[in-house]
Amino acid sequence: MRVLITGGAGFIGSHLCDRFLAEGHTVIAMDNLITGSIRNIEHLAGNERFRFIKQDVTEYIYLDGPIDAVMHFASPASPIDYLNYPIQTLKVGALGTHKALGLAKEKGARFLQASTSEVYGDPKVHPQPESYWGNVDPIGPRGVYDEAKRFAEAMTMAYHRYHDVDTRIVRIFNTYGPRMRLDDGRVVPNFIGQALRGEPLTIYGDGLQTRSFCFIRDEVEGIFRLLMSSENDPVNIGNPHELTILEFAERVNALTGNKAGIIFQPEKRIAGDPQTRQPDITRARAILGWEPTIDIGIGLEQTVRYFEKQVKGKN
Repeated sequence: MRVLITGGAGFIGSHLCDRFLAEGHTVIAMDNLITGSIRNIEHLAGNERFRFIKQDVTEYIYLDGPIDAVMHFASPASPIDYLNYPIQTLKVGALGTHKALGLAKEKGARFLQASTSEVYGDPKVHPQPESYWGNVDPIGPRGVYDEAKRFAEAMTMAYHRYHDVDTRIVRIFNTYGPRMRLDDGRVVPNFIGQALRGEPLTIYGDGLQTRSFCFIRDEVEGIFRLLMSSENDPVNIGNPHELTILEFAERVNALTGNKAGIIFQPEKRIAGDPQTRQPDITRARAILGWEPTIDIGIGLEQTVRYFEKQVKGKN
């Protein structure tokens, strides 16, 4: 196949580039590099089946030749990013999705929309199945990301129903691994960065809020299988093993040998920030034969090794 991956220089997008190239496909990565980094794809320079285009996907997308699949992963994805770039986040979810779907329609290509567990908001149903409509504050600070993704899902289904575009929607839960940014504000790089600097890990609140962490290799495997399937409705891809933030902090300190411990600060909760997050992956198991296989200890070890190089580079 010849595949376009928007956001291809980002965390998940760059790993998808690797996976499709490893499968023998041709990959075009498109990214405006607001939050993505050339460093994530520099190892692909010189690969004759890989091409990078620096472009904002909210602008008209023109590509010569056939395209077999369009995977739309362009978007700021961490709270620190979409709070810094609220308009860009809304535009890439709306205009960017429209442009990417238009290209898929023109080329007769399969289309995969990267959605998120954030469409469930601060959930009142636990764990979250795809049938749950969510509890989202549309005008809160996080709404720029949550509603952009909800709109993107609606537009994807509209193109499927009215233009017969062969679409997929993946709802991605908390994913971690190499190529995350040290300063992206999410709990994994925050904790690992503090631990590697010998600082106490900072927990806001009591640490009893939960997350479910999926290693990037598992996440990419699920996304790859979804694209290759015939499933048009949304599918959760994430790890159903739930941890409290306190448990996760203790794991990071133990793995890194950090003796500085943990400090608790008053909660800095952004309105709409979910207290719990756990995917119901019943459909992924049934439809894709997929479930995560990489233990968090193994995934964290690989992630720590990656961040060790980043921390040394900052010193």
